[in-house]
Amino acid sequence: MKVQVETRNGEEEKRAVGAKRNAGRLVRKRGCSRRTRRRVQATSTAIQRLFLACKTVFKGPGTVPEPADVQMLQLLLDKMRPEDVGLSTDVLFFKAKSSSKGARITYSTIYKCRNFSMCIFFLPPSAVIPLHDHPGMTVFSKLLLGSMHIRSYDWLDSTPSAKLRPAKLVVDSDFTAPCDTSILYPTTGGNIHSFTAITPCAVLDVLGPPYSREDDRDITYYRDYPDENGVEDHCLGWLEEIDISEDLKMDGVEYLGPQVIDG
Repeated sequence: MKVQVETRNGEEEKRAVGAKRNAGRLVRKRGCSRRTRRRVQATSTAIQRLFLACKTVFKGPGTVPEPADVQMLQLLLDKMRPEDVGLSTDVLFFKAKSSSKGARITYSTIYKCRNFSMCIFFLPPSAVIPLHDHPGMTVFSKLLLGSMHIRSYDWLDSTPSAKLRPAKLVVDSDFTAPCDTSILYPTTGGNIHSFTAITPCAVLDVLGPPYSREDDRDITYYRDYPDENGVEDHCLGWLEEIDISEDLKMDGVEYLGPQVIDG
């Protein structure tokens, strides 16, 4: 009898120890889940802060943000990380070996209104967004992931009717994330630029105001012919307007990152 009682006690002790272990695992999992939720909430506020700042800074067509407002947006964007818009280098798209030559450029709109827009562009390796302008717009570009080459120009004249127009080369360099935010203005800062992906990359663009055919802010594409002679102390390029509506294909995809709250 004593042996049977001792056996039952031993089995009960084993069951008790197992229950404690399982409870410990459950508590740890629950605790981890709570910490994960807090991190998601903390990172998601970055895009909300950017959104609220844009609502304050961009006053509508025909306006340019004040220098202090430009600096505020630049600081917010400089701190933006891929996680703040739901991106990760673990995503298949950002693994160079898995990217095919036929992959197309895609974009995802976070928010758009009459005064500004927030959008992410995804470029596979070697993809090119040709030289294009931003009429009457102030644009902030933040490279979130990858490496790309950026070339940009500003007009040297005010004769849009000319077939070839002279432009000053502003930027012609490679950029790798994380890096500072690029800013262009209606007439300065490299308003006409192109992106060439070196690796799979993602760019967060904030445009104020956004493109609009109704408001005469349609996009125009160009081909450049560099002039090695230059003008005074800067490099010169000759830009020719081109039609690439059939060659440049972009696919819109749903934005699945942290949502902005309007109101």
